[in-house]
Amino acid sequence: MKCPICYYQDTKVSDSRALSDGFSVRRRRECLECGFRFSTYEQIEILDLSVIKKNNSKQAYSREKLIKGIRSAFEKRSIDKDKFNQLVFAIERTIQSYKKSEISSIEIGHIILEHLKKFDQVAYIRFASIHECFSSIEEFKKKLQELK
Repeated sequence: MKCPICYYQDTKVSDSRALSDGFSVRRRRECLECGFRFSTYEQIEILDLSVIKKNNSKQAYSREKLIKGIRSAFEKRSIDKDKFNQLVFAIERTIQSYKKSEISSIEIGHIILEHLKKFDQVAYIRFASIHECFSSIEEFKKKLQELK
């Protein structure tokens, strides 16, 4: 890992700690040239997964798109950064547990909904209103009744 200050090629790891989610590692590093200390984070990445969109086109899985969709459900709601990251990791673990090379965007949406239902009911309803494309207020009311 290069030093972000002097760009020296070699750094030493002085400390490694698992984060609270159990799926990430924080490493404290020190540049062997200038002595600058910094942290890096290592986390699981989903590789070789294609997402089948509603129009049957395929795209490579994007963690950023997943985060953007979930973050929109939490707009103007307070959520701890670590808890948000734990939610994202839990969703990704569920996706990985399917052990498929392709998954539909609809399946991913259902996975997100299942996690949001347990995590934050307001975010759940917000995400459901987009994912399920309610066509009437009655459908929306029905979804609210399911939460009660």
